[in-house]
Amino acid sequence: MQAGLIVLCLAYVLSQFFRAFLAVLSQVLAADLGAGADDLAFASGLWFLSFAAMQLPVGWALDKIGPRRSAAVLLLLGGAGGAAVFALATLPWHIAAAMFLIGIGCSPVLMASYYIFAREYPPAQFATLAALMLGVGSAGNLVASYPTALAVEWIGWRETLAGLAVVSALVAAGIWATVKDPARLETGEKGSVLDLFRMPALWPIMALMFVNYAPAGALRGLWAGPYFADVHGFSTGQTGVVTLVMGCAMIAGTLTYGPLDKRLGTRKWLVLGGNLICALALAMLAVTAAGPAWVAAALIALVGFSGAAFPVIIAHGRAFVPAHLAGRGVTLLNLFGIGGVGIMQFASGRMHVGLAEAGTAMPYQALFAFFALVMALGCAIYLFSKDNMG
Repeated sequence: MQAGLIVLCLAYVLSQFFRAFLAVLSQVLAADLGAGADDLAFASGLWFLSFAAMQLPVGWALDKIGPRRSAAVLLLLGGAGGAAVFALATLPWHIAAAMFLIGIGCSPVLMASYYIFAREYPPAQFATLAALMLGVGSAGNLVASYPTALAVEWIGWRETLAGLAVVSALVAAGIWATVKDPARLETGEKGSVLDLFRMPALWPIMALMFVNYAPAGALRGLWAGPYFADVHGFSTGQTGVVTLVMGCAMIAGTLTYGPLDKRLGTRKWLVLGGNLICALALAMLAVTAAGPAWVAAALIALVGFSGAAFPVIIAHGRAFVPAHLAGRGVTLLNLFGIGGVGIMQFASGRMHVGLAEAGTAMPYQALFAFFALVMALGCAIYLFSKDNMG
């Protein structure tokens, strides 16, 4: 099981990379393919929405087929295949199609790990293990920053994506060879995802899941690149450094959140406090967007750190889910988390286009204010959740 989890962690490194690398490629894709910020926002949104749409079938597959075949087959066909399509792109819509495929390929890898944690480890360890997997796997976030910028400058973006297609195929083969499915759960209990929606305790948790990852995912995955290029005149390399710092902050935040729920004896108030800090940082970013670049970089890093409560929110929701619905429970929560990013990317792309004539900084100020508002609304609904350390 340990070897399989290591390979699943490598697969999650790829997943983190693919959701974040467009921020670094924004300038070269604009020059080579004529892909504007709205095109890339659409492509990024498709990644998140295809990823989210797969969560319900992935949840069923984890419970019925097991994590080994579910993760290996989808990563091979979607991840490796989508990266190959990206490498051959000649038009902006080719990028969108590639990102759609890659989202499908990445959709099972983290949830396969979480399913194993839920089935094979004590419930009290779930948040810590989930955060550890998320934190270590987030190395892909770092690779998608300055190292990717260097690779693009040295060998070109097409060659970089072709190499990633090969790596994705190799990792998929590794999952097939090493991951062991947990023993089939023998129970007379039956149920479906509809049973989860009938649990009022999950509703406020799903509401916060919908907005929690959206600001950090959208900024790290795309908007940090155009923002620092347009407003502060950053080059691809400089943007890579800023996104590297944000990626490090996201990893640090994830690893900080993970063990704190046990130390503080609460999940609800830990999550709520962190997300309120994130909302405040976004509001400050909206006010100071045209100010010094170092202030913007620090605030974006704070958004990444404080918005990293994802694994603890998953653990909070998982505590209410019965064992025979473990796979569908964690994937339903993930659907809300990832789907929220996709919808916000579509909305942010339209907002950016609509305000393009209002000045250089104004479109980005509006985006930051929008993210602050939705985060605050999510926190308000989450106030009605019940704490659960089970």
